[in-house]
Amino acid sequence: MTSLTVHSSTAMVAAVVGVAVLGGLLFVLGFNVSRMRGVTAKAGGSQQPTDPASPLLIAQRAHGNASEYVPYLAVLFLVVGIGSPAGVAIPLIVGATLARLMHAYGMLSSDSLAHQSLVGVVGAMGTYLFGLALAVAAAFTLA
Repeated sequence: MTSLTVHSSTAMVAAVVGVAVLGGLLFVLGFNVSRMRGVTAKAGGSQQPTDPASPLLIAQRAHGNASEYVPYLAVLFLVVGIGSPAGVAIPLIVGATLARLMHAYGMLSSDSLAHQSLVGVVGAMGTYLFGLALAVAAAFTLA
């Protein structure tokens, strides 16, 4: 049986900061959905929009997408922050955090979900790449 070795307190600080930033992002995006529900209700709009240009739908999808990735990234941040050297953990945690922030910004600044912004695409691709790298690094914490 292998044991987990704690490599760096600096990496763990980066992990906790990354978790806090992404947790904050998730709640800010959730608040934005509630805010947009109120704005839409006052205007007499649908609470279940299907128009890709609907600000409420854009807010819902930005929050929903973050909800799909942030929890697992948080777990990976903590595992990698505990068990990987700082030189591995910190760039992966920072990269994944920036990718999620870029993706949310790209979605919210878009006029329509039908048109992807470059910032959003880069954020999405960064999420996939950094997420996969974090998963591999997490697996190596047992080595």
